[in-house]
Amino acid sequence: MRRLSRLEWVVLLATVVFLSFTAGWFLRAATIPHTYVTTAHSPAPSDGGASSDPSHATDGLLEGERISINRADLYDLDRLPGIGQVKAQAILDYRAEHGPFQTTDQLLEVSGIGEATLEQILPYITLDE
Repeated sequence: MRRLSRLEWVVLLATVVFLSFTAGWFLRAATIPHTYVTTAHSPAPSDGGASSDPSHATDGLLEGERISINRADLYDLDRLPGIGQVKAQAILDYRAEHGPFQTTDQLLEVSGIGEATLEQILPYITLDE
């Protein structure tokens, strides 16, 4: 059996280090959860108040965007048509007291939300957690 030269040992060591680093990199990437939640925020109105104009809320929604009523914060709920800061806070309070919504019809149990408001926001909401 032939003895390895110094250069061959260096190349062998560099290869082992490279392979170890690469394997560690891929194993680390495989254990990191790849859950991404992206929320687009538009600037708040300059008057600082919630508008009763339904177009106010949908102006900040992207085409096809749906807001999870089980994850949304006050700002995102306020972006829904017909929902102002007061109703958005009522949704958050209901969710904190009763847990996540199981159906969209449960929104009717929230103070200030009736059939008309529910019908108005249905195209923009989801129950996804």
